[in-house]
Amino acid sequence: MAARIINGQDYAERIKQGLTEQVAELQSAGRTVHLVAVQVGQNLASQVYTNMQARNCESVGIRYQLLDLPETTGQPELAEELSRLNRDGRVSGIILQMPLPPHLDAQAAQLAIDPDKDVEGIHPMNLGRLFSGGEGLAPCTAQAAYELLLEACPDLGGKQAVIVGRSDIVGKPIALLLLQRSRPSPTVTICHSHTRDLAQHTRKADIVIVATGASQLTWQRHRAAVAAGKKVPPPNLRPLVTADMLGEQAVVIDVATNRIPKGLDAGGQPLKDDQGKAIMITAGDVEFEAASRKVAAITPVPGGVGPVTVAMLLRNTVRCAMG
Repeated sequence: MAARIINGQDYAERIKQGLTEQVAELQSAGRTVHLVAVQVGQNLASQVYTNMQARNCESVGIRYQLLDLPETTGQPELAEELSRLNRDGRVSGIILQMPLPPHLDAQAAQLAIDPDKDVEGIHPMNLGRLFSGGEGLAPCTAQAAYELLLEACPDLGGKQAVIVGRSDIVGKPIALLLLQRSRPSPTVTICHSHTRDLAQHTRKADIVIVATGASQLTWQRHRAAVAAGKKVPPPNLRPLVTADMLGEQAVVIDVATNRIPKGLDAGGQPLKDDQGKAIMITAGDVEFEAASRKVAAITPVPGGVGPVTVAMLLRNTVRCAMG
């Protein structure tokens, strides 16, 4: 039987409908809902993301402002801009666009944001609140994965959950969300790049959450080696988690967004279209087509966790405005 496809786009729209009502209520009470994105220098990928942020904020009534700072901005100047936004009572939330220019310390800049305006939920104070089981701002992607899991599997109590990936803003926070005492929890195992025989863990799991970006990392390393003039074999861009590594009744949440070639030629170069441009695809960490014929439920990539992550950013902004 085919798996249930967990539609993140539909879920995100439901979240946004509720946020539209909340924003209207706050505004009628004289409360500002205002998100400021800070970008240093020009970055094409970041610009695509800020355009998306602006559209989504507008769709629910949140005021959005992009603060463009020059590439030459130094650490003290960036810290002062963030301090100014922290003090501004009209600003509900702040998001620092990545990547920053290499001369800036991204971690120090992130620490300069007021935790109560940290809409990404990645300030150590907010992560500490999450660790202690308190209510607060959770990292958007981790929260999105968790909510889609609950959508497909409301009763987590006693289940076996395997998380593949241990990043500070996705893998670890997902584990903390799963272990909250406010609801029955699963037994959680965290796997990573040094895990021996990953399949033995994932095959036994009722829930598999994958968040590594392994294929994209492999492709980036290959490109860097080629650019350095090294002779390297064609990279293996096969999904990290294949269908044979999953149980038949598993619920699978694929968090990764890998931008990789659709295929490679005999020389290990990306296949090209009629205009000579590399044919790229967006894929997750899981072998979607085969897995969707086997497991109970699965998120697609794109269209799964991604849209809900944006909705979580909006929801965190509203929570910041509510105080």
